[in-house]
Amino acid sequence: MTGIAVVMPAYNEASAIRELVASVLEQASLLIVVDDGSTDGTIQSLEGLPLTLLRNESNAGKAISIHRGITHAIAAGCERIVTFDADGQHRPEDIPRLLEAADHFPGRIIIGARRRGRDQAPPMRRFANRFADFWISWAAGHPVHDSQSGLRLYPSILFAQVDTLPREGAGFVFESEILIDAAATGTLTESIDIESIYRPDRRPSHYRPVADTWAISRMVAGKLLRRGLYPIGLLRALGLLSPTCPKCLPG
Repeated sequence: MTGIAVVMPAYNEASAIRELVASVLEQASLLIVVDDGSTDGTIQSLEGLPLTLLRNESNAGKAISIHRGITHAIAAGCERIVTFDADGQHRPEDIPRLLEAADHFPGRIIIGARRRGRDQAPPMRRFANRFADFWISWAAGHPVHDSQSGLRLYPSILFAQVDTLPREGAGFVFESEILIDAAATGTLTESIDIESIYRPDRRPSHYRPVADTWAISRMVAGKLLRRGLYPIGLLRALGLLSPTCPKCLPG
């Protein structure tokens, strides 16, 4: 898999990350783990594994960790970058499926949408995800499925076209904002269905349904207001206009 990197942000994942990383390494030759100031032995649990390890001196947040990993992958010459959460919610076996989808839809972002077994997710998480999907689809001008999924594939060329940067103190906003900014350049998203995995023996998600959804909503609201509420984007998101029509691309 030359030209492909997997970027995994990690914060206090010592209990399960070694087994997960070993499985990811079966699917990708280059794995970049960005340790976000862990204090529980996450670093030590990765010793001896053939990966690239980057370390934040303190807990900087998921967005900064992902951005740092992506920057490193681009510098290494990778053409495709897969992001993969370290909390056990993704299956390494789905990585080849993302790559296959990228072959069918070159130049697009591919999202692993957790639509199989979604009833396993806590009700508040399901509501927060649906809420975010609606607003992000509106601002992006096309339907976006599972906008909060951390399993996705980016074409590296995208990051030469957008200047989206992590927002300080808003760790989950970056992954939403990049979808909107990418759409503004004509880079849309496609999705593949993946399992929704919530294991009771794993640590709770770092995502805060109220605080993080509010931060994402404020970001989206700002973009919509700057574009006069972007009514055509709502029509595209609802499927009433084609986002791929040359006269309908985001402007």
